[in-house]
Amino acid sequence: MNTSQPVRIEPATERDVPELLRLIKALAEYERLGDHVVATEDQLRESLFGHAPSAEAVLAVADGAAVGFALWFHSFSTFLGKRGLYLEDLFVLPDWRGRGVGRALLQHLAQIAVARGCGRMEWSVLNWNEPAIRFYRSLGARPMDEWTVYRLTGKTLREVASRQ
Repeated sequence: MNTSQPVRIEPATERDVPELLRLIKALAEYERLGDHVVATEDQLRESLFGHAPSAEAVLAVADGAAVGFALWFHSFSTFLGKRGLYLEDLFVLPDWRGRGVGRALLQHLAQIAVARGCGRMEWSVLNWNEPAIRFYRSLGARPMDEWTVYRLTGKTLREVASRQ
């Protein structure tokens, strides 16, 4: 593998859905959550390229293949009165880490956020993922230690929705 070739950041297209799903599954394995992936190509195709897309994605491409991706959507800050860019996932294949791919993906997203007038860019990182934490800190990103993420999913989400 020629890891010295420049990496291109390209908007994902509908034909990239199988590659995106492959990279999502690789990310899940890295995060020790491989059994949590239930997304299908059809679901991704509809969510990213259907009538009302709910997220966007880019691919990092080198040697003619996808070596990483970023997937994001817009959030909104009531305090800023502006939308933000929420980075749902960023992943680089292990053989391509430390070669500027993650930095290129984040820089590309920062450019999108600035061009769209976003007031901020945010993401979450697993507490044990020290390499990612070091990387994000090297860019100047800072943790929001005073905030805790809460989540409702599956059965619990449905139960809350049906309470009267």
